[in-house]
Amino acid sequence: MNRLFFIFLIFFALSIFQACATTNKSIIRKDPLIGKIINTKSSQPVNFESLIRDISSYDVIYLSEKHDNPDHHHLQQRVIHRLIDNGLKPSIGFEFFSMDNTPDLLNFIDSGKVTHSKKIEEIIEADLRKKLRWDTQSDQMWRYYYDLLNIAKKEKLQVAGIDLPNTLKKRITRKGINGISPIEKEQVFSTKLSDEIYKNYMFSIFKNVHCGMGHGKMQSRLYDTWVARNDEMALSITRLYEHRKGPVIVIIGGGHTEYALGVIDRVAAVDKTIKQVNIAFREISVKPSNLSEYLMPLDLTGFEKVPPADFLWFTQRVSYSDPCEEFKKSLQKMKRFSKQE
Repeated sequence: MNRLFFIFLIFFALSIFQACATTNKSIIRKDPLIGKIINTKSSQPVNFESLIRDISSYDVIYLSEKHDNPDHHHLQQRVIHRLIDNGLKPSIGFEFFSMDNTPDLLNFIDSGKVTHSKKIEEIIEADLRKKLRWDTQSDQMWRYYYDLLNIAKKEKLQVAGIDLPNTLKKRITRKGINGISPIEKEQVFSTKLSDEIYKNYMFSIFKNVHCGMGHGKMQSRLYDTWVARNDEMALSITRLYEHRKGPVIVIIGGGHTEYALGVIDRVAAVDKTIKQVNIAFREISVKPSNLSEYLMPLDLTGFEKVPPADFLWFTQRVSYSDPCEEFKKSLQKMKRFSKQE
């Protein structure tokens, strides 16, 4: 497999994972689970007020999203607003920003101390977006996180990025953790919480993201990046916890918290005293499924069998299309291109 093909596999996989799709209105599936909040321990539905009461005593509250689902971001706002209305003052950590971005985020929060004209507000937003290197990202995706930042600005909440810098993530993905320089390795925190069973499990996930195609070197480097990111986010969350005035809310992709693995188990490895709760906003499946199928625990040797999250909040899907069909078409084009070289 040549280098160009290898790079294609990595970046097309990421585009599948993060792409913003739109729902075909003609095939939207109605499902009785949509809108329901399920306590996975009891397998019973709870109402919104009960959910807020249950989570208010926790130190860290994960609001685990599918990045491109607008319903998930609206529900995140609803939870945050209600916690604030109930007298809590949460801090908010964002997966989509790095810890290095935190000073720029806090400068934006500080800008709310003065009332500005609409024109000045637009300038402040454009400046922040450029500093965060989101000016080349889609407006829709930016708006999801900017709306949350505006809530924090209005309520004077502490915010922070929790991930590794993008450039370092790309370096690890390209070279592997053992291929980066010693000075770069010093910037990568490690919980040393990993084993072959978990690694093999994640390799299977990466293979699914690649629509069934596996490549040893690629998977190994993606795994190195995955572990480094989860470790860094766990460290950042514990730092937010140390300086909290209220609960720490974490805006994060569901893959990083599913089955209490990824980030959650690493936070526990750093500080076992932190009480964590995971609300996963879950799209309904493409085909009708029973609730028991959604609640099925992960059967992984050496790991506790737990449901995907503490609470599942079901929503409509963004898309019912198969991203692997597009992958197959692009793959055929790439193969034809490779033969011409």
